[in-house]
Amino acid sequence: MVDTSLRITEIFYSLQGESLTVGVPTVFVRLTGCPLRCQYCDSEYAFHGGTRLSIDEILAKVDSYKAKTVCVTGGEPLAQPDCLVLLTALCDRGYRVSLETSGALSIADVDTRVSRVVDLKTPGSGEVSKNLYANIDYLTKHDQIKFVLCDRQDYDWACFKIAEYDLTQKAHVFMSPSFGQINPTELADWIVNDNLDVRFQLQLHKILWGDKPGK
Repeated sequence: MVDTSLRITEIFYSLQGESLTVGVPTVFVRLTGCPLRCQYCDSEYAFHGGTRLSIDEILAKVDSYKAKTVCVTGGEPLAQPDCLVLLTALCDRGYRVSLETSGALSIADVDTRVSRVVDLKTPGSGEVSKNLYANIDYLTKHDQIKFVLCDRQDYDWACFKIAEYDLTQKAHVFMSPSFGQINPTELADWIVNDNLDVRFQLQLHKILWGDKPGK
């Protein structure tokens, strides 16, 4: 294997709490570091620290769980350029791989076998200025777009962006309520009343385990 290493906060096995594979047993590889500071972030513990592991060490740990699905997350995994090497190595090993990214860094060079879960940061996140809209040009039906919504203004903003970029024709689109900031039932009603072609999602892992790291 190539002589490459990454700073890793944790590698753990759990159920996927979001996205197209929600509920599927998944190995999570959480990379350390993130250039964003979203006000609702639930993984601040991944901003600093971590342990530097080689790609071979990461793959060995992932293999030990004998799972079929792997999610590379953060922090912001693409903040470490060699994340691209890891993603390709996981695909080459036969895993079904997803990447959770903030949408602030380019996905252009991410292996196309990876399902890229790309956030579009809303005004309520505090990081709306970081959106890299050029990423939309690289999206395929294999990919996913996620809006985390804090209030009605965020919802209206998301609806505008969906129409502006014709997002539902480019990828799967998800809307999630920011945990503890918006009533999930209200958001569900807005989506139904507006007949949006999106998928509503709650964070399954928080329903099951709360805010525990490594879950």
